[in-house]
Amino acid sequence: MSTARFWTPVEDGRVQCDACPHGCRPVEGARGRCFVRLNREGRLVSAAWGRPAALAVDPVEKKPLYHVLPGTSVLSIGTLGCNLACRFCQNDSLSRPQGEGGAGPLVSPEELAALAVREQIPMVVATYNEPAVWPEYAMDLADAVHARGLRMAAVTSGYIQGEARREFFRRMDAANVDLKSFRDSFYRNLCGARLAPVLETLVYIRRETACWLEVTTLLIPGWYDSEAEVDELTAWVAEELGPDTPLHFSRFHGASDMSAGEDTPLSTLLRAKQQAVRNGLHYVYLGNVHGVDGGVDTLCKACGRMLIARNGFRVNRLGMDEEGKCLACGTICAGIWA
Repeated sequence: MSTARFWTPVEDGRVQCDACPHGCRPVEGARGRCFVRLNREGRLVSAAWGRPAALAVDPVEKKPLYHVLPGTSVLSIGTLGCNLACRFCQNDSLSRPQGEGGAGPLVSPEELAALAVREQIPMVVATYNEPAVWPEYAMDLADAVHARGLRMAAVTSGYIQGEARREFFRRMDAANVDLKSFRDSFYRNLCGARLAPVLETLVYIRRETACWLEVTTLLIPGWYDSEAEVDELTAWVAEELGPDTPLHFSRFHGASDMSAGEDTPLSTLLRAKQQAVRNGLHYVYLGNVHGVDGGVDTLCKACGRMLIARNGFRVNRLGMDEEGKCLACGTICAGIWA
């Protein structure tokens, strides 16, 4: 196991993890809530460093990142553990693992970067489980990736704080952050977390870093799908993160402790998109749905020309040049295109 960063020794041999707002203080041999950060002889160590539990080549649109190198493949990597306890988690085999964890073969950041180069993959993504619980591995991987001229991105809940937040996102070229709700009660009751640190992370990324930001919100029938809730969230995104921030509304399918929940009606997703557009957002997408006109396409915010047409994970750049400029009116579409 690798010695972790972002921790402080405290009384009685405990260590305090400073990476996330939980501030776990495990005793000797115990783990934090995330499962992979533990006290070993008075120091905090990471059972996740160098131990990928999931590795695959995915379309970048699957993350989802719609304004980052569209149509390309990315190398996706995940480990074990999570600092949230979402009752609707779709990756709970990774986020809530059984046994000791961290027992897989060691894979160095340099090996993963070399794999991406060998396969001609332009970007590596920390995803599947929560990279905020393995920030050291993700940051070392970002350094190795950048040394080879590639990009690094993260898919995260944004439940991270302080120095860990600063060091992590200054190394990311792009991120998709799950804003699971705009209600603190939702985070407390369904995720075992709080809303405020997530909002702080989103604002920090937008105002203090060069990291490209996209946001995803899962609409869950009966839990988070009302007009008032969506209106409040989309108005905040437009005001605090900017109207060019892509917002993905994702359809809920029953999973984990909420496997019996009903799927989100298409009408709810379409209504949410209309609300977001009324509140000033230029790029609003619908996830986990198929065959919805305009649900996944990118249009010019100025003249309405089709810039990118999507059919599943098939992508066709129709109306923009390599720098993201609309071929009809010359307006730049915000994102990372080349």
